[in-house]
Amino acid sequence: MSQHALLSAGTKAWRSLACSRSELRLDLTLGCGQSFRWRETGDGHWTGVMGGRVWTLTQTDDTLWYHTYNSPNTTGGGDVRKRRADALLQGSKGSGKRSKGVIEVKEEEEEEPVAVTPDPDRKEEELLNDYFQLKVKLGDLYRDWGAADPHFNSIAKIFTGVRMLRQDPTECLFSFICTSNNHISRIQGMVERLCQSLGTPLCQLDQTSYHDFPSLHALADNSVEACLRDLGFGYRARFLQQSARQILDSHGGPHWLQGLRSAPYLQARDALRTLPGVGPKVADCVCLMSLEKACVVPVDTHVWQIAKRDYSCAAGNGQKSLTDKVHLQIGDFFRQLWGPYAGWAHSVLFCSDLKKFQKLKETHSLKQEEEEEEEKKKVKMSVKEEVE
Repeated sequence: MSQHALLSAGTKAWRSLACSRSELRLDLTLGCGQSFRWRETGDGHWTGVMGGRVWTLTQTDDTLWYHTYNSPNTTGGGDVRKRRADALLQGSKGSGKRSKGVIEVKEEEEEEPVAVTPDPDRKEEELLNDYFQLKVKLGDLYRDWGAADPHFNSIAKIFTGVRMLRQDPTECLFSFICTSNNHISRIQGMVERLCQSLGTPLCQLDQTSYHDFPSLHALADNSVEACLRDLGFGYRARFLQQSARQILDSHGGPHWLQGLRSAPYLQARDALRTLPGVGPKVADCVCLMSLEKACVVPVDTHVWQIAKRDYSCAAGNGQKSLTDKVHLQIGDFFRQLWGPYAGWAHSVLFCSDLKKFQKLKETHSLKQEEEEEEEKKKVKMSVKEEVE
């Protein structure tokens, strides 16, 4: 049986690209509730599914290391993982159908066949650059946000390297439909069961089975609601099945979702909200995390509390629940403060407020106290030497 890869076993089976921790921290970025497909399978090692294949990622101070696993679906030139990855990178611009979690891309006819040796290293590096949006210089953004916002500046010293992922829109949408009245660990379990029940099997590592995310056709099947209710999805089961069916019947399939990347924010947001189970917060998460709307600040009661507590934002004062108007007011407040990448800045504060990362704050505070105490000792010694 195959095992999860560990960098400590040697770097021969690993590939790498230059990336400092200040530009990407895997534990914060993959563990803060953007994606629900990643698990820590070893100390500092994260395993998950992206682009139709299974990856393990880890990092050293200035390097991102990655390992991919063979899939039973790999068969010479008909490698479905390659087609799935190509569709992710190209935004599914070609015509094609999705069946059981696999994108079948129609081949273009060529006048003469040309023998081309594929470069898997380059393709995988492109996928990682695209998924983590590594062309965006995070250090520059942190400096800009810190200069405009003293509170952010204090948080940024602890929570560096929090990036916004660029996820597949179908996976992002249906994962976030599961987030209604839910918490991260439970959502992860639901998304895992969804993939195991309806997605294409990819590989098995240490008795853990990994599956691709289900296709729209799989999600839209009439049997899905009953199946997911049996798996503990409750009322969300109906939303998942009905949204998939609506996208296929009324919008023509996954190309509609990909097309929203080029639509203005409010237009994309309103289009998503026509789907069952998609309210303003879910729509904003999908816009930010898969549709390239970097300015979007998803607002829930948690973010509302941050706005009131840390920024004295008056939006919604006196109201007991979030309305569409309050959503936009809070979003506009942070957009004015942080600029066109406001959604990225928001994710840093959101991450810093999660209970699972509070030890980072405690460790930082303890280190500060030790440094201050050491500085006091140096001052005392210096004064004593001058007196003597």
